[in-house]
Amino acid sequence: MNKKICFILALLLVSVMMIGSVSAGFFDFLGGGNTDNQFINDENTFIVGFDAEFPPYGYMDTDGNYTGFDLDLAKEVCKRNNWTFKAQPIDWDAKDAELDSGYIDCIWNGFTMDGRENDYTWSKPYFDNKQIFVVKSNSNINSIGDLAGKTVETQKDSSALTALKKDNKTIKDTFKALTEVADYNIAFMDLQSGTCDAISMDIGVAEYDLKNNNDSGDDFKILNESMTTEKYGIGFKKENTALRDKVQTTLDEMFKDGTVNKIAQKYGISQDALIQP
Repeated sequence: MNKKICFILALLLVSVMMIGSVSAGFFDFLGGGNTDNQFINDENTFIVGFDAEFPPYGYMDTDGNYTGFDLDLAKEVCKRNNWTFKAQPIDWDAKDAELDSGYIDCIWNGFTMDGRENDYTWSKPYFDNKQIFVVKSNSNINSIGDLAGKTVETQKDSSALTALKKDNKTIKDTFKALTEVADYNIAFMDLQSGTCDAISMDIGVAEYDLKNNNDSGDDFKILNESMTTEKYGIGFKKENTALRDKVQTTLDEMFKDGTVNKIAQKYGISQDALIQP
């Protein structure tokens, strides 16, 4: 009798363990389980959502680390508030869902405010992103007017492309051709080889690329004239004014003590592009 009882109890114990294991796996599948790779978001953690392929604002360096102008600003904000910093690369098309779910605390990555004013709780604008033209330094192109009859390249789906197709179509119509390329590395190789005469792009990206692609230090130059401009800000979930205000106060302090300018210089960004509070 005792052996039967022990056998039954053993079966019950095994059944309980199996149910527990299946349940844990089921909740993990639903996202309710804790895994080693899961990063807990709490009031002392600041998770920044960003596009990992958008230098100089956010990208992966040659050592496999996430870096960039905006990420460095966010790191310093965290340091001054004793927060844990987490750079979270996201699918840009899913940014709103990531923010609304609380998976990220903000979107900070060369994020355009124009046209999105009512979609987020915004910081003050901190960057004036102009669409400009880059040409070879030894060319005879010194103004936008000199681009008439020239071949210009820009990146697909870029702000510069939108500007040329809409508000600045009259400028585009003077070109011999406007060619869309996959990325600006290709455009710079084409400019160097003479395949195109100019590149249309964002000023922040241009200054970063000139810093990194000017082998001789003076291969390319940015024309003084710009087409249009847009403001960059930090986007928080709507109504999350408390976190926005804390970050904004810290960022204002960083502007005043020169920290923002110092970080900008690291990425070749001119002070003229920064919007002082």
